[in-house]
This record gives sequence, C-alpha cells and structure tokens, in this order.
Amino acid sequence: MSTPPSQPTEAAAAPRADAASAPLSLASREPRVPPERLVAEMVPPPRFDAVRFDTYIPDPQQPSQQEAVEVLRGFAAGIGRGGDGGGRRRWFRRGSTKTARSGPRGVYLDGGYGVGKTHLLASLWHAAPAPAEQKAFGTFVELTNLVGALGFQETVRTLSAHRLLCIDEFELDDPGDTVLVSSLLSRLVEHGVALAATSNTLPGKLGEGRFAAADFLREIQGLSAHFRAQRIDGEDYRHRGLPDAPEPATDSEVTRIARATEGAALDDFGELLAHLSTVHPSRYGALCDGVDAVCLTGVQPVPDQATALRLVVLADRLYDREVPVLASGVPFDRLFGPDMLSGGYRKKYFRAVSRLTALARDAAELRQD
Repeated sequence: MSTPPSQPTEAAAAPRADAASAPLSLASREPRVPPERLVAEMVPPPRFDAVRFDTYIPDPQQPSQQEAVEVLRGFAAGIGRGGDGGGRRRWFRRGSTKTARSGPRGVYLDGGYGVGKTHLLASLWHAAPAPAEQKAFGTFVELTNLVGALGFQETVRTLSAHRLLCIDEFELDDPGDTVLVSSLLSRLVEHGVALAATSNTLPGKLGEGRFAAADFLREIQGLSAHFRAQRIDGEDYRHRGLPDAPEPATDSEVTRIARATEGAALDDFGELLAHLSTVHPSRYGALCDGVDAVCLTGVQPVPDQATALRLVVLADRLYDREVPVLASGVPFDRLFGPDMLSGGYRKKYFRAVSRLTALARDAAELRQD
C-alpha cells in the first residue's frame, strides 16, 4: 500500500473557477495529503453533519429500522457511562486483554443500500458523549489508507486514544486487508476502543466470494467476534418513490453548463479514469476540494476491475460531499458490465450506481439554469 507524501494539499489551494473562466479539471490535479490531515478528517462527511437519531425516519413497515435506532442509542449511552450500557449489558470494558475479549465490543449494522446505515452510524458518532478528538469516523478504505500513511504501530497508537471508532462501508476485498484490519481492531479492542461498523455483509460472511475465505477463516471469525450484528431491512431511500435517473446530457450541453457554472470541473471520462490510476485513493477527497459540480463527457462502461474499484472510491467521496454529477454518454446503470455486477465486488458497484444516480438527479438543477 503506497504512502501519500507529506506535502501541502495542492488541490485545496487550486483556484476556483468562475463563470467567465475555464472550468476546473480533476484530471489536472495531483493532491498531496499530509498524514495528519487523514486523522483530522476522520469525522462524518458534510452530507452527514446535521444527522441525528431524531432525524432518522424509520419505515413503519420495517420494524428492524426502529430497533436499530434503539440499539444504537443504548450503545452511545454505554460509551458515556464508561461501560454500563443501560445497566444490564456491559457494552464496553476497559482493562485486561482477557476482559476486553470476553464479548462483543461493538455493533455491526447490516442491510441493503439506502436503508440509512451511514445516517445511523454518523448519528452514533454525534451522540457519543465524548470530545470530537476522541471519536473517529471513516470508511473502511480510509482506515486502510490511514495505516498506509502512518504505519501500523502509529495507527494503533493514534486510534487507541479514541473512545469510539466508526467504520462505514466495511468490506474485506483481499487477504492482506483481512489480516490487517483483524489485527488493528484486535489491538484497539484491547485498548478499550468501542467499535461500530456498517456493511452489506454480515461479519461472519466477510470476504465471501472475493477470495479463498477458508484460508482466512480464523481472521474473519476473529472480526465477527468483536461485533453484535444488527440487521436493518428496507428499500433504498435514494430511489424510493423517485423518478428514474435522468437521461444523459450531450457533450455540448455538459461543456456549456460546466463553463457557465462556478466551481464546476469538466473532464473527459476516459482521461479522468486514467488519472485516477496515478492518484492514491486516500487523496480522492482532496481531489474534490473546492469542486461544486462534476461534469463528465463521454461516459462509457468501465473497462476493468481495478479501474472500476477506483471509480467506486471517487463516487463515495463525491457523494459524501454532495457534489452533483452531470454526464454525457451511457447512463450510470450501465457503467459496470454483467460480469462485474455478478462478481465478488458487486455490492460496491451497486452502491456506486445508487450514489451516482442520486448525484445525477441533483445535477438536474444545473440543466434548468
């Protein structure tokens, strides 16, 4: 795993476009992110700044949603009382390794796309009665990138000072990450850190369909032991009762709107994909600094798995920042071929399609101006 150089973030200093100037270009940016920024930014993304348990609206047809809210409320209260989650269940115990390993020290939200798992995870982060510097929130990819930037021991030292670690989009995509995350979370549990995670895969099924899970069964079971699984049922709220994704724009329309929109970035899709291969995924957030809209021409199906996985990370960062995406070419639901959508990474690709479709709807306002 490569380590981002410790230099100032170039993307953050990039000039913003105005209506009279040429639009920005993501493919021209080469952000450099210092490791300390990676730690400081381990907070809920802007889209989830204001979410709370009270702003989550459970579907009355899905009782597991309300149950998840109550479970997480108790979990947060357990952090605040230093170990007694509601008087009868001890969620967290600081002390010896033996005690720390005596039972689950975290909660794991499992469910389909768009059932509000990230909303609830961010609400937990906000509700936990601890200073912000003692709570960390990041995606699974951001967590592994942090280890790449700081090194394993320094990551343990840094995160062990926290009372809560929230991990969104928990996935195990290769054997190396399985061992890495298993070891990291075991060390953090020994230091008394409470864990919370979301995913589309139950803890005991992590890695299934991606690699020889049997070869890493011990590590996978070790991860599962840290969590109490909480299932959340329901349909994707991003598409519930909404119209289909808007039709792609033309190249000329995308270019015209990009030049007329302040803070817009304009890129050829193929050139952007090629550029992503030169930028470590830990810097994709910095790549989007100062960008208020992404305009893409010539969108085509993604040619290979490595490129597809990089696009998934970029889609996540754009979604976190609520950046609308206007594109020409094929619709976003045709980005990934049947082989990808039936393979081991299918859940990532479906999530990316869901999020990009939501951002395409957001971009409809640009076409009306």
